[in-house]
Amino acid sequence: MAAHLETWSKEEIRAVIRFLNAKSLNPTEIHKELQSVYGEHVISRTQVYHWCNLFEAGHSDLTDREGRGRSIIATSEDNVKRVDELISQDRRLKPHEIASSLEISETSAHRIVFDELSYRKVSARWVPKQLTDNHKEQRLDICRELLRRSRCSRRVHGHTVNTGGDFLGYDVTFLDSIVTGDETWLHHCTPETKQDSMTWKHPSSPVAKKFKVMRSAKKIMGTVFWDSRGVLLFETLQPGETINAARYCQTLDKLREAIRRKRPGQLTNGVILQHDNATPHTARVTQGWLEKYRWEILPHPPHSPDLAPLWATET
Repeated sequence: MAAHLETWSKEEIRAVIRFLNAKSLNPTEIHKELQSVYGEHVISRTQVYHWCNLFEAGHSDLTDREGRGRSIIATSEDNVKRVDELISQDRRLKPHEIASSLEISETSAHRIVFDELSYRKVSARWVPKQLTDNHKEQRLDICRELLRRSRCSRRVHGHTVNTGGDFLGYDVTFLDSIVTGDETWLHHCTPETKQDSMTWKHPSSPVAKKFKVMRSAKKIMGTVFWDSRGVLLFETLQPGETINAARYCQTLDKLREAIRRKRPGQLTNGVILQHDNATPHTARVTQGWLEKYRWEILPHPPHSPDLAPLWATET
């Protein structure tokens, strides 16, 4: 049966650590031996590593001396240099792996990485796709064209009047003429994310639990179109129905009617449509519809959602 912690002093526990360390047991093995005899909470594994490092460095005092909390040997200039070399070779190393490689405590490895070398571990930035040189050139050319048109192209339409009833009109910029949209699957049940469920709590408050919920298998296709002033059209398809060229042209008919009602004068001045290169959008039937009503298609580089003009205005 394991002994109670209260029946043993810290100095005696440290003496046992020194003895087992002299027998060439590693800190993890020593920690397990101590737990088997003195109980699970006799001492932390980090402290076992700390005292093993001290004894290996030549220390023999078992008492708590003021200012000894930091191992000078473990965080020596040589170890700092070796840790820096390890991280340079593998940027994904964890502190416990560094500690194991250099045979120092995990606390010392953590101190060297964060305090001595000032490293911070961050996640890589997510991007939709790795762009080729050709893609990057397209992005640059289209960005220049969008900037040029945004600065130079302004058209006037509207029905604004002053107190005397005189027509004043108002400016519609290049961005105001753009209509953009896309399709997406809408699940019948979309679970709340972990971040959305975060709540404020006091230190004494019980820990909140969140059970994992999967998105529903049933879903429908939804289509939304909007411009810089708001949503123009939102519609959902029947269950089991998907978008093809003929169905997309029906949606464009509804969009045209929505623009006529919500944006008076824009159909006359011209509509600039931005959509992706999905098959229903590039089909011959769709191209014929766009030519019939003289809607301009805004060029957009592939794999570049961050360059959508109306997305930029929203964010």
